[in-house]
Amino acid sequence: MPTAGWWEALWPDPAKVLDTVGLRAGMDVVDLCSGDGWFTLPIAKVARRVLAIDIDPVLLEVARLRLAESGVTNCDFVAGDAYELAKLVKEPSDFVFMANAFHGVPDRLRLAQAVASVLKPGGLFAVVNWHARPREETMILGEPRGPKTELRMGPEATKAAVVGSGLKLAQLVEVPPYHYGAVFAKAV
Repeated sequence: MPTAGWWEALWPDPAKVLDTVGLRAGMDVVDLCSGDGWFTLPIAKVARRVLAIDIDPVLLEVARLRLAESGVTNCDFVAGDAYELAKLVKEPSDFVFMANAFHGVPDRLRLAQAVASVLKPGGLFAVVNWHARPREETMILGEPRGPKTELRMGPEATKAAVVGSGLKLAQLVEVPPYHYGAVFAKAV
């Protein structure tokens, strides 16, 4: 995970990012690969119910504390493997959000299929990903940040990785300064 202040420097308004990729009031949401909860907190302020899932229980504890300090109580935290969503998510979701992690998934189609299995009809899978730009060009707090250049995926590569799951690209949006949001929908 990035050092303190990194997320805030990259995305000072995470709620705006979430709005841009389709989060709406009253949704049931999975924050997949939630990390330390930078997006989990603003999701919980809008959503009806949130399930934060990460493979790292230490990061989940940081997220739990972040939400507790803000008085947010509509979020559950689960340590688990993202490929096992059908076992981790007990109720179908309106929205699955994943930021800064899709590029590192070894079997992206398998993950997209797992996401599709927990979405309600018409549900959305929002992937916020680094543009395929050289790492040296993505400066945050005076340092190059993000995944190695060779791991970065452009929007077309993300689309190609997901569409075999049965989800369809619903919208592609810019998420400044260095990201895009690819939003996929499950058929109604």
